[in-house]
Amino acid sequence: MVAGPSLDAVAPLSPSAWLRYDVVTRLIPPGVRDVLEVGCGRGAFGARIARGYNYLGLEPDAVSCDVARQRIEAVGSGEVRNASTESLDAEKFDLVCAFEVIEHIDDDAAAAKEWASHIRPGGWMLLSVPADQHRYGPMDEYVGHFRRYSPEQMTSLLAGAGLSDIVVRRYAFPLGQVLEAGRNVLGKRKLARSSGSVAERTAASGRLYQPGGSLLGTVNRVGTAPFRSLQRMFPDKGVGLVALGRLDG
Repeated sequence: MVAGPSLDAVAPLSPSAWLRYDVVTRLIPPGVRDVLEVGCGRGAFGARIARGYNYLGLEPDAVSCDVARQRIEAVGSGEVRNASTESLDAEKFDLVCAFEVIEHIDDDAAAAKEWASHIRPGGWMLLSVPADQHRYGPMDEYVGHFRRYSPEQMTSLLAGAGLSDIVVRRYAFPLGQVLEAGRNVLGKRKLARSSGSVAERTAASGRLYQPGGSLLGTVNRVGTAPFRSLQRMFPDKGVGLVALGRLDG
């Protein structure tokens, strides 16, 4: 699905998010109808997903959740709850996804298993994470990341949650390296001035450096277009990972 100017205004994406979204949309399997997004943040991805699927977003941060609700309502479909997956009871979905979330969770294996319990047999899990522990930097620390991941670690994480047919793709080469370097400069400054706890920084991370307004949203979409095409030529390079796995039917 191509995001046009209306979504640039309603739910603008950052440059990094555009690079990620390009990979995510190409990995969503055919036949998916019902989608759960865990930790949907301010709903920029959710607003796009909700246009093509039955969408439920969960966001524990109340401030981000309010923005996500407004964005989902603006596209006319989908639901956002100020909650976590523990509130779902027996609800099941064709696709459970979480973008830049699981690296914020101490026990990531337990989280992946819990999320997988909400997948219908034959359904899928789709995750994005920052790549490579040796790249762990000031911004990772500032926003509350416990770790970064290798492709092998992501394969092991999804397999441990009972998933198979696992595919892992790198993304964001070469623009991601430049963006990450800039974020680390800012992260170092913020760490020096920060008095908040890791939990507080984690809760606020979804609000950090998010674009506002249609003009910047359009600039980010148009400006990243050549880099989105370029990164497809290098699926084994980049500072981020997207991983997909299937729950056996």
